[in-house]
Amino acid sequence: MEQACERGGSRELSAPRLRRDTPERAGLDPEEIRHLVHEVRDLTDGDRPWAAGTVLVVGRGPYLAVEEAAGWAVRYAAYAPETDTGVELPPADRVPMTTDTPFDLASLTKLFTSVAAVQQIERGTLGVDARVGAYLPDFGAAARHDVTVRQLLTHTSGLRPELPLYDCTDAAERLERLRAEAPVGVPGTYCYSDLNLLLIQHVLERLTGRTLDALIHDGITRPLGMTSTRFGPCPDAAATEDQRRPWGKADRGMLRGVVHDENAWALGGVAGHAGLFSTAGDLAVFCRALLSGGAYGPARILGPDVAELLLTPPGLGFAIDAPWFMGELAGRGAAGHTGFTGTSLVLDPATDTFVILLANTVHPRRRTPDSGPRAAVGTRVARAVRGR
Repeated sequence: MEQACERGGSRELSAPRLRRDTPERAGLDPEEIRHLVHEVRDLTDGDRPWAAGTVLVVGRGPYLAVEEAAGWAVRYAAYAPETDTGVELPPADRVPMTTDTPFDLASLTKLFTSVAAVQQIERGTLGVDARVGAYLPDFGAAARHDVTVRQLLTHTSGLRPELPLYDCTDAAERLERLRAEAPVGVPGTYCYSDLNLLLIQHVLERLTGRTLDALIHDGITRPLGMTSTRFGPCPDAAATEDQRRPWGKADRGMLRGVVHDENAWALGGVAGHAGLFSTAGDLAVFCRALLSGGAYGPARILGPDVAELLLTPPGLGFAIDAPWFMGELAGRGAAGHTGFTGTSLVLDPATDTFVILLANTVHPRRRTPDSGPRAAVGTRVARAVRGR
């Protein structure tokens, strides 16, 4: 029986929860799904795999049709630059990947920051086209250049991709660098930047008087029952990188359970652009809620119109129709994001389908990013939908 939930003084039917079932029941071609699972498992094979381990989840409608883990959450003790290989742990000391393994989400954190911002837009406390200077007058460079909230959420502010905040001596210097950072590109032109979501974080914290981790917990993860999603530390997470210079930006050794991103680490682990840890199961709930117009079970985190606004081109925080990581899911309004550590998710409102691929591709060290496997996953899922 459907339940009713309270929101804004009105009663509305609850959205369906996810339940495990077969690809056929979900309206997915089982042969395409069989090939998909096999191909993702192969990504963890060999001496130089695409990733040490992977977790794949595919859902359509209320059905969770695929949950597969392969490889290792922890495979290497270190990286050996002299041989350009990972130093393998003894088999007994390795940690197998499971479907419940938490991952450092890296830039998937941006999606949660964006939802937190859109919640304030829905409440009328934040204007989507308001100037950032109206909320952060002490961020003088952004104020002088009339940077808007929408520009931050769509990566059209003109801000450079990042700042070396990890090289600052203390928190005061890091904050001053952000306050003084002016756009270097043409406003209105797309340029992906971590700084956009860092500024959104400051806007939200100034506006609400609460920290970003509290806003995400109370406004998103707690009502949706995402109990495995939180900012670090997260000791059981999949390992990431033996982070050292010159390939890294800091000398921190093999990382597991602490944020990989150097700026997020320098900022204490809670940042608008990176820092969250989560599991594929929790992310499936997040995807299902967005595809259901902001609701999951009896919980609602956004109204339907505002949830649609997130996923409408050019997307507030979400990339739209990006074939380089969505494959053939792109081209009809699919939305999603990737993370530097190897994480990704795609939502396809046209077919009510989502796919999550979590991988520790930077274990034991970062390489030139290769999203070919992500695109191949998106293509298999698109063909599985069409095949039915």
